[in-house]
Amino acid sequence: MGRRDASGLLASFQEHYDDLLRYLARRTGDIDRAADIAQDTYIRLAAIAPDSTVIENNRAYIYRVAGNLAVDTMRREGRHTSRLTGDEPDEGIVDPAPSPERIAIGRDRLRRFEEALEALPPKARLALLMFRIDGLSHAEIAHRLKVSESMVAKYIGQALRHCRDRLWRLD
Repeated sequence: MGRRDASGLLASFQEHYDDLLRYLARRTGDIDRAADIAQDTYIRLAAIAPDSTVIENNRAYIYRVAGNLAVDTMRREGRHTSRLTGDEPDEGIVDPAPSPERIAIGRDRLRRFEEALEALPPKARLALLMFRIDGLSHAEIAHRLKVSESMVAKYIGQALRHCRDRLWRLD
């Protein structure tokens, strides 16, 4: 198709106007709104500077511009309508915050987990916390605790089994 110039795009717009109008009417659900968007598309195309870039398909370009304008229009009207209605918020909207019951359950589980951690031998507790909370490797933990890496793995395994068993019994 060559260079994009306003006259070529406008001629293509006029050639495909009826199809474009049907396309926009399907997208918007209203022939009058579709005609307004088609007019905005024409204005947009007429404002394009000649020789600004090369396009492959004038028709596809026109439909893309019109489709984008349709989306913009629908969003704008949706925001405008929601501001005008002034309705109370929908009861179906769910609050993402946890319920008071969930908060109480979570606090209780956290308390029980802290008690399970306190019951651990000091090196096993430290190894687990350094691994899970601080994100240290087994080698780094071994260096800090002055034990072997295999001992670190044993400490972590011991701590995880202890916490699992302790919390399992309480549930």
